[in-house]
Amino acid sequence: MKLYTYQKDNDGVDRIGVGCTGWPGLLWPVEAFGLSFADMNDLIRRATPAQLSRMADAEQATEGAAVRLDSVRLRAPIPHPEQDVLCLGINYADHAVESARFHEDAFLVNRKKAVYFSKRTYEATGCGDPIPSYEGLVDSLDYEAELGVIIGRDCKNVSEAEAAQYIFGYTVVNDVSARNLQTAHNQWYFGKSLDGFTPMGPCILTADEVAFPPALAISSTVNGEKRQNSNTDHLIHSVAEIIAELTRGITLRAGTIIATGTPAGVGMGFTPPQFLKKGDVVTCEIEGIGALTNTVE
Repeated sequence: MKLYTYQKDNDGVDRIGVGCTGWPGLLWPVEAFGLSFADMNDLIRRATPAQLSRMADAEQATEGAAVRLDSVRLRAPIPHPEQDVLCLGINYADHAVESARFHEDAFLVNRKKAVYFSKRTYEATGCGDPIPSYEGLVDSLDYEAELGVIIGRDCKNVSEAEAAQYIFGYTVVNDVSARNLQTAHNQWYFGKSLDGFTPMGPCILTADEVAFPPALAISSTVNGEKRQNSNTDHLIHSVAEIIAELTRGITLRAGTIIATGTPAGVGMGFTPPQFLKKGDVVTCEIEGIGALTNTVE
């Protein structure tokens, strides 16, 4: 099942929509299943297994309630994350190699421990919404296609063997980055946290639709040109490892978003670098979840 946050007729009202397997191009308002949630965070926290099962079955919905996916404005599936997005740096070996070309971002390829940081996200950017270019502040705007893992239940002291039980679903995250700010400040927080720098979507694919650990094709294009092409089974630190390590000392709340790192092919990895400019169309895509497309403005 795919879960969307959308607006109808640009009325500014966020709604939750359900995409049922076998019905491509359609979504059902969650109310069509006799359910009501304040937003996606509320659904993640409160929806019972029985309710999720009902939502996955289009036959359980009110007849005639479906709307066409291409007739609505998609928002980020979690438009307002309740906490900053947790991120991993250099979590694909090939990206470690290309990043090491820049001494300010140099990391050992064979690191033993994961690198964690957070991404300030007051409002995530939806599919189709613009990425701001910040002329005068940013001169090296970059893209990073990443698998986003969404926690489904509050958890602490979770073992790797238990990790899958705590995953609600997966989404696509574009970890937009200002490389010049990363270099100037010698850290990632500011350069990755500007407003509009967290495109996410187009939906949440529920965890029951994906074998664990996830081995999904991940790619990105800029103006139709392939830039990144890999698979999430190439993660240095697996999803299970990440959840187990973080929860040794941190309580991860339901709705927490973890961006698991990006493979090689980002703009800074090319010679010369191929950074984003106004008018560029960036698409990040993950098998089974869908394509997240945004234009730089």
